[in-house]
Amino acid sequence: MSFYRNTVWLVKGLQEYTKSGYEAAAKHFVPADLDVNLNGRSFMVTGANSGIGKAAAQEIAKRGGTVHMVCRNKGRAEAAKGEIVESSKNENVHVHIVDMSSARQVWEFAQSFSQNNTLHVLINNAGCMVNQRELTEEGLEKNFATNTLGTYILTTALIPALKKVEDPRVITVSSGGMLTQKLDVDDLQFEKGTFDGTMAYAQNKRQQVILTERWAAQNKEIHFSSMHPGWADTPAVQTSMPSFHARMKSKLRTEAMGADTVVWLAVSAAAAKQPSGLFFQDRKGVATHLPLASSRSTPQEEEKLLAALDEFAQKFKP
Repeated sequence: MSFYRNTVWLVKGLQEYTKSGYEAAAKHFVPADLDVNLNGRSFMVTGANSGIGKAAAQEIAKRGGTVHMVCRNKGRAEAAKGEIVESSKNENVHVHIVDMSSARQVWEFAQSFSQNNTLHVLINNAGCMVNQRELTEEGLEKNFATNTLGTYILTTALIPALKKVEDPRVITVSSGGMLTQKLDVDDLQFEKGTFDGTMAYAQNKRQQVILTERWAAQNKEIHFSSMHPGWADTPAVQTSMPSFHARMKSKLRTEAMGADTVVWLAVSAAAAKQPSGLFFQDRKGVATHLPLASSRSTPQEEEKLLAALDEFAQKFKP
């Protein structure tokens, strides 16, 4: 079945996830959707010092929004902030240094931020694809710690703050790669069998889509969405998937193309009219499973995922 999923996904990707796929979809975009003034609205973007996160932060800053960049590397974050401020002429850009793979750090940051700031939109963009199994200082597998647990803790910790504002939104940058995976709640940290970083990443991205659906059902006051940016030419793709990058380079989307739906979901009135909890690609809600792919999980499996994440989260809560 995984061979079937991978094959169908690759064919779909070559048609839809490439630069030409974006250009075809963009013919149906409404340009006025992004013609907005974001003065007075506050946006948090994780992993904002490069790639899709930086491109999204830049577009939000250009429209007057206050941007909180959550980044791991201070030097790269400050350099990216300088570029964003210069291009947007917006000084309301702030850097917060947080390692999203450290559950305790994420908790401490979220609690401190909530006490001192207003937040309207959270963009969960930070992610990693480590190709050798590696543990964090807290003893967690690094892909899981960053992509799933870090996202879970940051979002759940900020939900009370988001519920206090008008038109709150949470956007999680997932990946179409999740279509190749069925949720596996019995091996969240990839301890069984041979470790495959690409598969681990795709499994984490499936988990993010399920979390988005669950959060949407539990928190009606907040608009939740997940999305696939397409295959974009980002530093992360270059370093984590060098052979894919070399083979596909001419077909890859720009960072701005990858960020387009993130920005649309974060700022447009049209996006807020869509049902909460959907998975988006090129400004449209799309299916979260390939045809005949047997990738659906049961409600019991999804409950088990949430229970496991909550247990991990409580373990590291300050």
